[in-house]
Amino acid sequence: MLSTTRTRAALTAIAVVAATLLASCETPPPPPPPVVAAPPAPPPITLSSSIVEKASAFRGYMQRAGAIGAHFDNGDQIQASLKVGVAYEPKQFLSGATAYAAVLALQDPTFVASVRSFAADPTQRQQVINQIIADPAYAVGFKGSDTAAGRIIDTLGGDGLRLYAAGKAVKQAAYDVQRSKWSTLPVLDRDGRLAYAKTMSATPALADSADVAALREASLSGLSSASAPPAIPVVDAPAAPAAAGPRSAPPPYKPLVIRGLAVAALAALGAAGDDKLALIDAVMAEPASAMCLNMGKLNLYQCLAVAKPHYEDVFCLGQHVMIDTGACVIKASGAEMPYEPPPPPKPEPAVKKKVPAKKGAATKKKS
Repeated sequence: MLSTTRTRAALTAIAVVAATLLASCETPPPPPPPVVAAPPAPPPITLSSSIVEKASAFRGYMQRAGAIGAHFDNGDQIQASLKVGVAYEPKQFLSGATAYAAVLALQDPTFVASVRSFAADPTQRQQVINQIIADPAYAVGFKGSDTAAGRIIDTLGGDGLRLYAAGKAVKQAAYDVQRSKWSTLPVLDRDGRLAYAKTMSATPALADSADVAALREASLSGLSSASAPPAIPVVDAPAAPAAAGPRSAPPPYKPLVIRGLAVAALAALGAAGDDKLALIDAVMAEPASAMCLNMGKLNLYQCLAVAKPHYEDVFCLGQHVMIDTGACVIKASGAEMPYEPPPPPKPEPAVKKKVPAKKGAATKKKS
């Protein structure tokens, strides 16, 4: 009996040892995966309300001025059109054109995606921001900048061309309207209308609230797919086939286009909000185009100062308000100026032939 018990105890011990050995041969369970923190989300696209309002003010002026007609029945119509045309301040106008260029660039999905690929890492994001601020042309290096630039050139160039063409029609009306006797009468309160032109040229234009909302929505449309239609039409022209895609405009670009791309890039990096307004204004500063607009205003003042009959005011409106301003916008965008045929050559003055004196005439007089 004792031997049986010992035998059982021995067998039990052997079983325990065997189980322990088998357990030691099994593969241990894998350790739990380490907890990896999610990468920080990139900041949202931010574009200062002031920038959007400037873009809207520019767009509104171009639409109103481009709609000035070339038919005039009385002096009141001429003065009303002049009040529409003179109502922009050159510095704000140029800032508005650049701000509008930024909104247009933000509608390009490829450009926005390329810029935002640098937005997730805070260190890399700040490095890119610093590069753009130091040199706005840095924004041209992002993928999609060529199609974004094409959108800017086509839109701003188209707006400028419409104003330019409307101005040519108004300028021609300055000659056509002279058939009406009323157009030859003197303008009333000539000094007052010149003072009004100078006052409105120093007064920033106001934006339309509905247009501001549309532009703000458009500035976010670049986050959508490339097949989405643009929120703002590029030009008033037949739409290109969908397969053609956006137009690519290769560099070099005009400074206004470069600065528009730079502001759009900063917005895509979340660095163009209201708290960065002073910085964005510095990026948008472009003196060359401002000189063109200022010269147009000076020419307008000189024209109004000497204009007396109504038809001369029509000339001032067509040439120095509409044509000059439209040309400045076209040149600033880098679009092609419309073809102007050279003036016909002036006829050479007829040379009078000297008639030789008859022989003997002098002798007769002496005699």
